[in-house]
Amino acid sequence: MSFLHRLTTGFAVSEIGTDRFGNTYYESKRDWLNYGRKRRYVVYSGTAEATKVPPEWHAWLHHTTDAPLSEKKKYPWQQEHRPNPTGTAQAYRPVGHDHATGHRQVTTGDYEAWTPGS
Repeated sequence: MSFLHRLTTGFAVSEIGTDRFGNTYYESKRDWLNYGRKRRYVVYSGTAEATKVPPEWHAWLHHTTDAPLSEKKKYPWQQEHRPNPTGTAQAYRPVGHDHATGHRQVTTGDYEAWTPGS
């Protein structure tokens, strides 16, 4: 967080809370030019990546709910929120991808390449 943000935070915004990933959420104290609603935003912990925001806080940020939702799991099938791993070592790479095995299965003869005019 920059020095200027820390200096002005106390005057213009109020801290709403922090999620389990360390992101801090703020809301403006007055209605600005935001269609009569208070401005809401997040200061990320670490790299600024929008997929780090859990769904409970995403609903609050986008004015879907008036207060942040509970971070407790409601259903046994719910999984823990994970940021988008695209571009990292944890990204999904199917068999044959250059960073996985690098070799795809040989076609079985039922594949015929398309050529224009045929």
